[in-house]
Amino acid sequence: MTTTAGSTRRIAILAHEKFPDRAKTALGVIRYGGDEIVAVLDRDNAGSSVTDHVSDVRDAPIVDSFAAIDNDVDALLIGIAPIGGGFDESWRDDVETAIRAGCDIIAGLHYFLNEDEELVSLAEEHGVELVDVRKPKDDLTVSQGIADQVDAHVALTVGTDCSVGKMTVALEVVEAAKEAGIDAALIPTGQTGIMIEGWGNPIDRVVSDFTAGAVEEMILDVGDEYDLLVVEGQGTIIHPAYSAVTCGILHGSMAESLILCHVAGREAIHGYEDVSIPSIDTYVELYESLAAPVFDTEIVAGALNTRKLDDDGAQQAVDTYADELGLPATDPVRFDAATIVEGLDL
Repeated sequence: MTTTAGSTRRIAILAHEKFPDRAKTALGVIRYGGDEIVAVLDRDNAGSSVTDHVSDVRDAPIVDSFAAIDNDVDALLIGIAPIGGGFDESWRDDVETAIRAGCDIIAGLHYFLNEDEELVSLAEEHGVELVDVRKPKDDLTVSQGIADQVDAHVALTVGTDCSVGKMTVALEVVEAAKEAGIDAALIPTGQTGIMIEGWGNPIDRVVSDFTAGAVEEMILDVGDEYDLLVVEGQGTIIHPAYSAVTCGILHGSMAESLILCHVAGREAIHGYEDVSIPSIDTYVELYESLAAPVFDTEIVAGALNTRKLDDDGAQQAVDTYADELGLPATDPVRFDAATIVEGLDL
């Protein structure tokens, strides 16, 4: 599915009451996207700026509504991906105001804007496009079990939980690989990755039978054009709600290498706090043994999200994580991803 990433637009990002901690789509687009960020909408942080809350990203003012933006905007992007993917009615006024101002609306929700009669009518009236990034293609099918036939080395980011940074790690590994002279590309499987890259299959919206096939299709499409493909993982294999998505990507990608992503200090599944996060050894065994009947793979490196720690604490946490894994590990955002690329042993 093509989005706006192929062209430079002036965009505003809606992240009401979630920025920055619970607005990973917004942060991903700000950090890695190619569009110009005009403003971020967040009632709670209006009057501040992006870099007041997050360092090492592009800056933009934070405003309380779309109407408060003084500059021209081409599109409003919904930068929140709530559990269940619903549309919060408190966003409607901003979305409608943006449409009346001639802006396209880009959303990665399970709630499709193009099925909202009021928004569709208003968009037609003002000649703008409603882009539902999470709407799958109609021609997806089951996996043939042939992703391993491409020339590229395929790596997959897997996690101990949702929202641990699997997409961020994948993007950082692609960039580090390029810097090392390796021809690398991302295989986007989620709404944020698709918004950034301008293509991809939204795996968590695909019919279950077609999940592995949707991943395989992307790998077959570009796998002979690159030396390294890094597949953006989703969910975690122990998640009460999303484990099926994780398994589908694992089997469909037939990845040679896995990168285990974790958040320092997290002890339970977010939103399911009665589900404890098991030991790192347990995850290694689960992922490798589950993949084995389809394709032999192994975890080759770890990525640790240390955003809530200071520098000294972060380094200590990374060292501890590497010891637990018995493998190279790093925080690719705070430090760099070269350690992970080296672990791929290309």
